[in-house]
Amino acid sequence: MSFAAVIDALDLAQLRKQMAQAEPAQVAALLRRDRIADRELPLLFSPAADTLLETMARRAGAITAHRFGRIVNLYAPLYVSNVCVNNCKYCGFARRNQINRTVLTVDEAVKEAEILHAEGFRHILLVSGEAPRAFDVDQLEAVVKKLVGRFASISIEVFPMDLNDYRRLERAGVDALVLYQETYDREVYASVHEGPKADFDARVAAIEHGGEAGFRSLGIGALLGLKDWREEAVLTALHGRYLAKRFWRSRVAFSFPRLRPAPGGYQPPAPVGDRALTHMLAALRLVLHDAEVVVSTREPAALRDSLIPLGVTRMSAGSKTNPGGYRDPEGSGQQFAVHDERGPSEVAKAIESAGREPVWKDFDAAFIDAPKT
Repeated sequence: MSFAAVIDALDLAQLRKQMAQAEPAQVAALLRRDRIADRELPLLFSPAADTLLETMARRAGAITAHRFGRIVNLYAPLYVSNVCVNNCKYCGFARRNQINRTVLTVDEAVKEAEILHAEGFRHILLVSGEAPRAFDVDQLEAVVKKLVGRFASISIEVFPMDLNDYRRLERAGVDALVLYQETYDREVYASVHEGPKADFDARVAAIEHGGEAGFRSLGIGALLGLKDWREEAVLTALHGRYLAKRFWRSRVAFSFPRLRPAPGGYQPPAPVGDRALTHMLAALRLVLHDAEVVVSTREPAALRDSLIPLGVTRMSAGSKTNPGGYRDPEGSGQQFAVHDERGPSEVAKAIESAGREPVWKDFDAAFIDAPKT
């Protein structure tokens, strides 16, 4: 059963009631336990849990230290195209926006990657707008094959694919898939998406195809600001548990993308504050002890630094959100404005100041993979 069917079977009215009626004593009891049942998850994200945020944060930090040690992995996104066939209301790449559209060639993408490699990055995330005809699977595969010997981990955050294409990229050397559902509310989803991406069920199914393809990591998240964060957080938690159970060989990665200023000027109807983001991050660590917790340069430097001890295991640094941005920052339109503009070395120092160890490489496919045929 797809997670879309799980969503449809939920009694969301009861979920909201459970959060609204939660008592701090109930939440405190949860925080003393190692295991939290799915039916209890609304308590963890309830207003009552706000009163215990400090306790929750300490617990999240302890779990992270036990499971991951003191490391924080550094990665960088590499945008290969900002062409998109969708008209998502919140996105700078939306088809209606008058921005400078750029599609990198395979060689240009490799040159961008070499800049990141020279800065020390060994984990890279390939990103594009959703326009398969602009930068297709063949081109992605070609880029991956040129980078696989230089980078320990190559992730993709591009257009949804079918199982065969994901398997093809996994064989080429991609080890991680990132695919945000954006919102788990069907009505809100329909109101902000126009184009192929408007198919809610196909979006949910795509990350499951990634699990079937055997990617080592499956990255999910709700785009924070589209609706009430508490309900989105519960469904993100349930989604993470679903993926972890069904695709037990893959590691789930939680991200917390808050809407940022972007071309088009979209204003989020339900802005998410720093305390709410902190609550969500700490609670999701309690939900899945072994999940990666990712915080990107969408967030301001001071907040990112304060979140490190709570459970962060992966951070981007020095990010550019436009294709070709590392060679020419102004040469093409960006997806959104980054908030933390520090360079990679500055972010690494901040991680050290938080008592953690910045790590540029913590994985190599040679450790676990047989030769690919």
